[in-house]
Amino acid sequence: MRILGIEGTAWAASAAVYDAETDSTFIESDAYEPESGGIHPREAAEHMHTAIPQVVEAALSHARELQAENDESAVDDRAGSGADPPIDAVAFSRGPGLGPCLRIVATAARALAGTLDVPLVGVNHMVAHLEIGRHTADFADPVCLNASGANAHLLAYRNGRYRVLGETMDTGVGNAIDKFTRHVGWSHPGGPKVEAAAADGEYVDLPYVVKGMDFSFSGIMSAAKAAVDDGTPVEDACAGLQETIFAMLTEVAERALSLTGRDELVLGGGVGQNDRLRAMLDTMCEARGATFHAPEPRFLRDNAGMIAVLGAKMYAAGETVAIEESAVDPDFRPDQVDVVWRGDETAEANRLGADEDDRTTVDGAEAVVTVNREAGRVTKRRVPKPYRHPTLDERLRRERTAIEARLTSLARQVGVPTPVIYDVDPYESTITFAHVGDRDLRDALTTERVRAVGRSLATIHDAGFVHGDPTVRNVRVATGSDARRTGPEAAADRPYLIDFGLGYHTDHVEDYAMDLHVFDQSLVGTAPNPAPLREAAIDAYREVGDARVLDRLADVEGRGRYVGE
Repeated sequence: MRILGIEGTAWAASAAVYDAETDSTFIESDAYEPESGGIHPREAAEHMHTAIPQVVEAALSHARELQAENDESAVDDRAGSGADPPIDAVAFSRGPGLGPCLRIVATAARALAGTLDVPLVGVNHMVAHLEIGRHTADFADPVCLNASGANAHLLAYRNGRYRVLGETMDTGVGNAIDKFTRHVGWSHPGGPKVEAAAADGEYVDLPYVVKGMDFSFSGIMSAAKAAVDDGTPVEDACAGLQETIFAMLTEVAERALSLTGRDELVLGGGVGQNDRLRAMLDTMCEARGATFHAPEPRFLRDNAGMIAVLGAKMYAAGETVAIEESAVDPDFRPDQVDVVWRGDETAEANRLGADEDDRTTVDGAEAVVTVNREAGRVTKRRVPKPYRHPTLDERLRRERTAIEARLTSLARQVGVPTPVIYDVDPYESTITFAHVGDRDLRDALTTERVRAVGRSLATIHDAGFVHGDPTVRNVRVATGSDARRTGPEAAADRPYLIDFGLGYHTDHVEDYAMDLHVFDQSLVGTAPNPAPLREAAIDAYREVGDARVLDRLADVEGRGRYVGE
């Protein structure tokens, strides 16, 4: 089986041929390089119009050569010649991306498929980034961090689709870096220039914005620009920028591994070519006993090789598209794709992990928790993260420990079940709590427990603060015989909110909506049937919370950055 893939979502006009028998991929690319500034959609489309026919012809010539090696007779793929075509199907990037570029690629793919009389396969560009990593690593069920120009998100397979566990709430990681480099007068692309300059710079402190497994880059960009304008050497700003952004991405990747119980991580996207990002992710995975893989650079930048490889999987699964139904979608999200090529995988293939409730030591995403059941206490210590710059790491551990202690107590004061705090040592980044519940909500999901969390979130929002990371791993529940009490004692059985380290005081509706969004994402990424649970959380919040928060939640959920820029 040979599949010809065509890519052209933004800047790279690319065509490739994947030979399934030899597992080999030929790629021909012609990248658009703007004279100044970032990508200009009209110029990018003009480049595609010129370059796509040339790269497709190069790939098609390679396919003919492969065919000729297996068939000594002359190869003639002209329409009506009667000869077998040199490829079995044409795959193309259907989205997300720049509409004008996508339409040029789709037109070329339709014309080629029609001429050769072969099927057409429409590929989601972001899923292709994930699948090429899974394919080259031979991983069974990884979490994927996609870090590209217009996008940044975490994906994991669950219930037949790749679920978005976390994503940027404003701009893509590559575009964020490019905005900084344009400010200092550097040409596109900015990423390699920041990486080179950072090697000669000293770390400077910049805003660090993580909300559960979501993140934001706009504040970092503004601060980095202001720092340069105020006289900070550009090399130092680049060092701070790189250390901060990549530490954020590594932290949320670790949170995703912890939430899902996975032990494999793949990296996708053009920003994944950065050595510092790869080193951070590798260090993090090694520390938690996970395996990290980044494909070779030609598969990380936008390329048709990943389109051809995923196209082959989809074609083998019968997932083709009729020409008249092959319209492109510039906002095509990865969680809209039915992942039929993975077949009927069992729950064991994407299970959440071993039961931790009998352990005396539990490794979380950022802390080690030591359980003393006889004393009824747990001690949580935020451990140093070797992937982070030491100055940044010390600040985050100290600040988060103090915030967690303060907000845990405040939540308890306003009526939300939280563990009693016995001792706090911000210098050692440790807190000792009363032991609560017998397992995480993740491992004991019910609609009533989820409703209780929805009410608790509404309560703390009404008190003027957010949890910051309300995932199903940061809620403890009691599942024993005494957990079904009724009457006045029933309140004591409400799920306990824990781990307020990412929380903060705020009166912004946007922040409250983000809290709900984080909880919703954790349900989608872990529950076998998340729909009734998601509805229960929203209904419970509506009963006691501010309706404006739910209106804003709808805006937040529609803000995914899966568009080309």
